[in-house]
Parts: sequence; structure tokens; C-alpha cells
Amino acid sequence: MPNPRLTGLGSGLFSGVLMCALGSVDELLFGSSLIVYSVLFLPVCVLTALWVRRGDLLSAPVVVPIAFALGLLPVTGDEGGVGARLMGLVTALATQAGWLYGGTLAATATVFARAVRRAARRRAASRRPRLQGAS
Repeated sequence: MPNPRLTGLGSGLFSGVLMCALGSVDELLFGSSLIVYSVLFLPVCVLTALWVRRGDLLSAPVVVPIAFALGLLPVTGDEGGVGARLMGLVTALATQAGWLYGGTLAATATVFARAVRRAARRRAASRRPRLQGAS
């Protein structure tokens, strides 16, 4: 499995472009199904949180909701002008809020787990030299 390390901006671009692509695929294959789009959002959240570098961990839970909204643009349709598109976007965000919160929570939990794991490694590494020096 690849192990890229994305910056905060890179994670935003990764998740935004991927959600736009998934929104377009959803529109073409599934007729703009919001459920399919929302289910596909969850792995994108986890991947973004796994692939962001340590210094930018806090950016992952921030960029994934933005990517969700950005990817909704192809799904909400393009008939009726700007007002209709905006109304479709707001309606889709309102009706899919549970999936949006769930994905953001998944990204937050992944980031939190990575931070706890890193802190545990640091503690173990700092204790190791003291134990060897004491004997």
C-alpha cells in the first residue's frame, strides 16, 4: 500500500479532486445518487487522514467537509441556472449531513489515533536509553 505524506494543501487537493471525480462517476453511472456519493466519501476521509503528514494532521478534518461540498457540484445537476444549482447544493448538504459528519468524525478519529500512536512511540523511545543506562 502506498504511503504518501501530503501537506495540508496537498491533502485538500487530493480529497477535493478525488471527490469531484467520484461525483462525476456517480452522476454518469448511478444517476446522481447521493447515497452512493456519500458512501464513497467515507474511504476518502480515512485515506486523507492516513496520508497527511504529521505536521499537518489537523488539516485533514478541516479539508474533508470542503471536499464533500466541492464534489457535490457534479452530483446536484446543472439544469435551471445558478440559483437552481445553489439550491440543489444546499439541499444535498442538508439531507446528507449525517454522512458528512460521519466522514469528518472518521477523519478526526484517524488523526487522533495517529497522534496517540506517535506520542506512545516517543515515550517508549525516551524511556529506552534511561533503562539501558541504569543497568
